[in-house]
Amino acid sequence: MLADEPALPAGLGEDGSVAGEPTLPEGLDSAVGKPDLPVGQGESADQDPSPELPAGLDGNALEQDFSNNKEAWSGLSGFWDARFGLRTQQDPHERRRAIAETRLQLDFEHDFSIFNLRLVTDFIYDDLADSRQISLESGQGWLDLREVNLSFTPTEIVDIKIGRQILTWGSGDLLFINDLFPKDWQAFFMGREVEYLKSPSDAIKASFFNKLVNLDIVYIPRFDADRFIDGSRISFFSPQANSLSGRNAIIHTQKPTDSFNDHEVSLRLYKNIGVMEAALYAYDGFWKSPAGFNPVSGQATFPALRVYGASLRMPAANGIANFEVGYYDSRDDSKGRNPFINNSEFRLLAGYEQEIGKNLTLGLQYYLEQLLDYSDYKASLPVTVKARDHNRHLFTLRVTKMTHQQNMLWSLFIYASPSDQDVYLRPHIQYKIDDSWRVEAGANIFSGKNKDSFFGQFQDNTNFYGAVRFSF
Repeated sequence: MLADEPALPAGLGEDGSVAGEPTLPEGLDSAVGKPDLPVGQGESADQDPSPELPAGLDGNALEQDFSNNKEAWSGLSGFWDARFGLRTQQDPHERRRAIAETRLQLDFEHDFSIFNLRLVTDFIYDDLADSRQISLESGQGWLDLREVNLSFTPTEIVDIKIGRQILTWGSGDLLFINDLFPKDWQAFFMGREVEYLKSPSDAIKASFFNKLVNLDIVYIPRFDADRFIDGSRISFFSPQANSLSGRNAIIHTQKPTDSFNDHEVSLRLYKNIGVMEAALYAYDGFWKSPAGFNPVSGQATFPALRVYGASLRMPAANGIANFEVGYYDSRDDSKGRNPFINNSEFRLLAGYEQEIGKNLTLGLQYYLEQLLDYSDYKASLPVTVKARDHNRHLFTLRVTKMTHQQNMLWSLFIYASPSDQDVYLRPHIQYKIDDSWRVEAGANIFSGKNKDSFFGQFQDNTNFYGAVRFSF
């Protein structure tokens, strides 16, 4: 991250650069921030010169499968969602409306005899969009293709999924360290459903299972960046202008785009050891949000990055504890002497969750982001540039309560950083009217002592929103 700009949290899970642009957390990070879910679960020809296809691949077999499963093709699910939100104050660099959109999601899944097909597509009307032109990479336009993939099991111990898919792992709750899959930070801060924090990846995922250890390998042929904050919807602090900026200074980037050269590889080894879930992680790719700056072109960049980490989840007292660490090796600035590229970092997360009453759950987390090679970093800075803190501390609190026969969900998630002296609150209320209809309301509330801290820079983006959803 640019020496002259505040680091964004490296990890905001579910229910979470560089001159001119905030570095977004590498992980608000699992199952939209929640703990990992477990991963998955030919005959030779005769002497005939035209050998038969293996069973299940011949045309008759496929035709029979289609014929026998006509009902499955009509089994479509999905939802219609409409939401609207307003900023609580005037932001000179953004519209007063934080969100104004409606979307129809169609979710289709069919299990053939030899593979499973999944297709999830959102059709969107976004009244705040600058363009209706479709961009599957950024999610802009009237269509967002969330998933389209084929999965199959070539052997009992191997699962393969190929195509566009939502990927996630790690142990944090809206904090990510080892989840280096793309996020949509703009969606998270402006009031979309939390599921949209996770952006899709065009990937090949292979899962291998055995009694000793399980292995996930994810290969992304071309770099999938975060849908990061660029000023088009969320204003931020610009070090170049030394002020808050937004639509008046939209960030432009140089993104790695060479397929099969600018690729990403993620690995996870995981195993249950008694009651403990343990995992090791590795990633080779690029910083997911801009973490560098090209002074010649004036554009933000995505420097090369490798990450090595580990996580644990286990019962503790009457709840569940989790622990996660990660070493971020900034390969383009291994000595920390380039003020235009993020230094390497060490990141740590410790959390605990417990049901403290009937339908009442409390979750706590502590997150540390430590800048490495700090003395070299400070020595490289121009005298006019404010240095980042050596250590950034962040605490989170989640409280959830179910009432009205569990049809009403009350939730509050708080991020508070004593080192940055800022805070971010996410209150949320959701009521399930029946099996199809639900309504909700929520807010994104930012406050900070300094306009250049991570949450402080978003002070003009505080917003309240409401939504209605019909599921089918």
